Amino acid sequence: AAAAAAAATASACVYPRSQYDLNDFKFEPIKESIVSREMTRRYMTDMITHADTDVVIVGAGSAGLSCAYELSKNPNVRIAIVEQSVSPGGGAWLGGQLFSAMVVRKPAHLFLDEIGVPYDEQDSYVVIKHAALFTSTIMSKLLAKPNVKLFNAVAVEDLIIKEDRVAGVVTNWALVSMNHDTQSCMDPNIMEAKVVVSSCGHDGPFGATGVKRLKSVGLIDKVPGMKALDMNTAEDAIVRLTREVVPGMIVTGMEVAEIDGSPRMGPTFGAMMVSGQKAAHLALKALGMPNAIDGTFSMVGVHPELVLASAEETATASA
Repeated sequence: AAAAAAAATASACVYPRSQYDLNDFKFEPIKESIVSREMTRRYMTDMITHADTDVVIVGAGSAGLSCAYELSKNPNVRIAIVEQSVSPGGGAWLGGQLFSAMVVRKPAHLFLDEIGVPYDEQDSYVVIKHAALFTSTIMSKLLAKPNVKLFNAVAVEDLIIKEDRVAGVVTNWALVSMNHDTQSCMDPNIMEAKVVVSSCGHDGPFGATGVKRLKSVGLIDKVPGMKALDMNTAEDAIVRLTREVVPGMIVTGMEVAEIDGSPRMGPTFGAMMVSGQKAAHLALKALGMPNAIDGTFSMVGVHPELVLASAEETATASA
């Protein structure tokens, strides 16, 4: 009897009294048209708001999400994230070779501390038990911010360029973008932006599209592509070379390796996080706001190794 009572007490602690009766549950009634209007009105309001916005981030992988999170700390900066996939997160839902764990080299673990992601600590690195824990955590915090909007299932088809300055992006529904060859002309939409952050990842079906477009219009000379894997060289180079490559456009994450020919890093993710943070502060600098690049942003409590410095324009990565 005592054991049964103890078990009942433990169960009550784990499963407190429900706020509703699961044996006789009913939702409040609603008209179908109300659901439609709520979704449509809110989305169209977001489109109107971000038709002319402060920062557009192209690509919601680990670098893009980290950039958006850092930028969102300033409530005066309006941020639109455009992601071609229905599910944001890029390759950060899994570690290497479809394994679960995510390896992050120190001192980038300080970013994990900030957003509250637990990990197994080793001497020079930490391991998150599942990469999805990082991605879901940062998204849950980021998307709750009132100055951030994620437009997923939306493709960036082109850039707006005026007088050799990137001034925004050309957008379309992802499914429309993928079917231009099967239908008649389906014209796009636009988002003007003071700053565009390109975090499209390394080359692939939808990768490195930002820098490849810059090359095709003659704003940069070449996109040599990333070199073979060298983790130790690669991660430092990605952060160091994160920069504004042409006026109005900052490149972050693995897309940096494509434009500079630096090595690929493989399944380590710290550089994606810190490169994204650096891109955010470069964007703040471009907006004339306090930032960590020129020292006008308070870095109290931040590890000295994470105080971000601007890359030299002539810096190059070696393999």
